[in-house]
Amino acid sequence: MLMVQETTTTTGPTRSRTPATRAFPPDSVGIVQREYAHFNETLHLKSGATLRPFTLAYETYGRLNMDRSNAILICHALSGDAHVAGYHTGAPGEKPGWWDEAVGPGKMFDTNRFFVICSNVIGGCQGSTGPLSLAPDLKPYGLRFPMITVADMVQAQRYLIDYLGIRKLFAVAGGSMGGMQAIQWAVDFPERVGAVLFLASTTRSSAQQIAFNETGRQAIYADPNWNNGDYYGGPTPANGLAVARMVAHITYMSEHSLEHKFGRSLQAHRELPYTFREPEFAVESYLAHQGEQFVRRFDANSYLYITKAIDYYDLGADYGSLRAALGRTQANFLVMSFSSDWLYTAEQAQELVGTLEDLGREVEYHHVDAPFGHDSFLVEVDLMTQVVGGYLNRLYSKQYAGVR
Repeated sequence: MLMVQETTTTTGPTRSRTPATRAFPPDSVGIVQREYAHFNETLHLKSGATLRPFTLAYETYGRLNMDRSNAILICHALSGDAHVAGYHTGAPGEKPGWWDEAVGPGKMFDTNRFFVICSNVIGGCQGSTGPLSLAPDLKPYGLRFPMITVADMVQAQRYLIDYLGIRKLFAVAGGSMGGMQAIQWAVDFPERVGAVLFLASTTRSSAQQIAFNETGRQAIYADPNWNNGDYYGGPTPANGLAVARMVAHITYMSEHSLEHKFGRSLQAHRELPYTFREPEFAVESYLAHQGEQFVRRFDANSYLYITKAIDYYDLGADYGSLRAALGRTQANFLVMSFSSDWLYTAEQAQELVGTLEDLGREVEYHHVDAPFGHDSFLVEVDLMTQVVGGYLNRLYSKQYAGVR
């Protein structure tokens, strides 16, 4: 049985409203609201554990067409959430969604054409059921929350897509961990995915990628406020989570981008002060700021669970090989890698592309010369709009040729 928490909506699944009190650019989706879908079904997890009930927080943009065939699911990365575009209040100084430049009328994900969905992953901390959610005993789960995988995230999203009445997604898109979810969709539910947009991602976490995630987790474990995950209602392990974010953020950038942005510039000093009491270099201050900002919006236990899900990720493991897993797919594929991305490398993307080509799948591959490291898929907006937006427009024109 499905139960949905009611919120003020328009008729049909469409969420894009702009208040009269603030003028937005014509390509903004304006004011949007977070929705919550509550499910009484049992979510069977790969670990063998179960979760019931569970909730997914989500947002939608644009309008679903009559035959419900124009829906695109955007899957977020580790630190993301359902708020991909627009504003929740429109108050001065409010930051828009995490990929606002990509979602809206005429943008990469063109809401004049597509109904765009983004949900917070299961295990998250922005409205979906996760470690900080209340368990059936009305206490936060903490480390009692079951271990999750990327496949579990996709399984939970499937409930949401069913609720929205969508039989087949026009496309599933994502960068980094979002790309893992996107291609997992095509393997687990091949008949329900028209296209996969696989951006700066991998089909299998490497030892190096696992090592960086474990370093971040150890920083959280070492924080005296972590208390084995039972810190709700008391001081949070903010210092440990901030360090974890700092380590991760380094992997999202390239040496070139760090050098270009900071070099050896000092922070608020003309000469080296030779001290531990404050950041001496600008890059130290930048990383500290990233950590401070992150702890204001993210739960440390969610960070542990989601990074573990990334570490567990091996698309071919359940099917004997990557080729066997991809042999299940029926989708078209757009794959993008970036020259300066040393976290998810071009070699990993090319292994996917080669396997898809051997299987006779329709695949378009772009290796992009970009200096911003792993974050290039978020930063290179104009280039991404040209490649990704152009690809979606071609698929749209082909699917809806002659349709008015």
